[in-house]
Amino acid sequence: MNRNHQVKRPVGIWIRVSTEDQAKGDSPEHHEHRARCYAESKDWEVVEVYHLEGVSGKNVGDHAETKRMLKDIESGHITGLIFSKLARLARSTRQLLDFADVFRDAGADLVSLQESIDTSTPAGRLFYTMIAAMAQWEREEIADRVSASVPIRAKLGKPLGGQAPFGYQWKDKKLIPDPKEAPIRKRVHELFREHRRKKTVAQLLNQAGYRTRNGSRFSDTTVARLLDDPIVKGLRRANYSQKPNGANKGLYKPETDWVYSNVEPIISEELWDECHAIIVGQRKSRKKPSKRAVNLFAGLIYCECGKRMYVPSRTQKYVCSKCRNKIPIDDMEHIFIEQLKGFMLSPKEVESYLQEASVTISERQATLNRLMTQLEQAKQEMDALFKLYHDGQIPTKGFGERYAPIEKRQKELEYQTAEAQAQLDILKVENLCCDHILMEGRDLAERWPKLNRDEKRRIVEDLTEEIIIGKEEEVTINLLYFPSFKDVAKEQRTASGL
Repeated sequence: MNRNHQVKRPVGIWIRVSTEDQAKGDSPEHHEHRARCYAESKDWEVVEVYHLEGVSGKNVGDHAETKRMLKDIESGHITGLIFSKLARLARSTRQLLDFADVFRDAGADLVSLQESIDTSTPAGRLFYTMIAAMAQWEREEIADRVSASVPIRAKLGKPLGGQAPFGYQWKDKKLIPDPKEAPIRKRVHELFREHRRKKTVAQLLNQAGYRTRNGSRFSDTTVARLLDDPIVKGLRRANYSQKPNGANKGLYKPETDWVYSNVEPIISEELWDECHAIIVGQRKSRKKPSKRAVNLFAGLIYCECGKRMYVPSRTQKYVCSKCRNKIPIDDMEHIFIEQLKGFMLSPKEVESYLQEASVTISERQATLNRLMTQLEQAKQEMDALFKLYHDGQIPTKGFGERYAPIEKRQKELEYQTAEAQAQLDILKVENLCCDHILMEGRDLAERWPKLNRDEKRRIVEDLTEEIIIGKEEEVTINLLYFPSFKDVAKEQRTASGL
């Protein structure tokens, strides 16, 4: 493809300005113009504008424009969305994270001008990743505090929330067999002892007209869950599973955490043990497929000879197939976090970088303030001239001759102001994201062991350009380029002619 005819990145603009804001002069046109200038500065093409003027934040999720925007994101029609501030996109953190998950899955980006967040930049992606990781950590902390009370309530035989298990009902805060469901629960075990196949049991139950509590047909999965639960033999099991955020099914906790209490049985202990022995035997006879390991630095680690390094299935090392250079997986992760910690915590580098950013942003803010002052003066001149005309002190012809050049100047200043604002937005995006990365690095090493593999991988991808392994395990980590604010400001001044 000819480099001079590359297709520009398609993005959308999200405009939601409340009626109250519009009354204060905060017009949708101003937001759109500012967003268009930002897109132009990034060499993006605006292909869609989503209008939600006067729409309450409570109704955003069900609005037709929201559905259109999400459809465009999922189809790839747009690959990013620009909006004035986060509150205009979502009214809560949870709603924002839901939107962000959709964007991330589609490989699209979010750009919030007021908060200076642009996930199209390496710094912006890490900024979001760290926020998401912290949000996940906080949710797990809350879940841990809530779940801490579960073992105590379970030991006391108290309800733990939710419905009673199939075959039972709560009565006076106690579990007792349900007269309608208990016979079905018993029949499940009798049929399994006879046929030894969960699918066959499900088919026979459905043919007999039995249904689950919500009226659904029985499946082999439902049968398996009922067979696994020892409550039918009079032993209620609690605090035995947990469902991680985002997981489709629960995971078993260590058996030492399980809590048992006695209830009225539905079947004999002998029948339950017989069925359980059949299940255990079937599980042992099936060989589970091995889980493929996903290595943290896959695709980013190279040998000094230039060849990419991989982890062979029977080793725990990154290996160069050409010269057999190698480094252990655990050593590589330790070196990465230590070098990253050293970079983040270098007071000299941090101070120099942030001072340079502060000076450049101050210069751009001064330019914007000067333009805004000139724009306000032009508006005042127009108002004064119109007042003179209204009072009859200026004839119609004289009014037009004087008013037209001021009006033209006002429109030029409005465009220059929006353009200067967009350029300042870009600088603030870079500064805030990089500032956050540098500052967050202070406790990244401490939080690293608490992050899951996917979160660690995203941080590695967002920060790392490549890792080169030399002889004797000499490691060079090249981080992604943080732009020089002097260079950025110079480029923008050249482009804008200011």
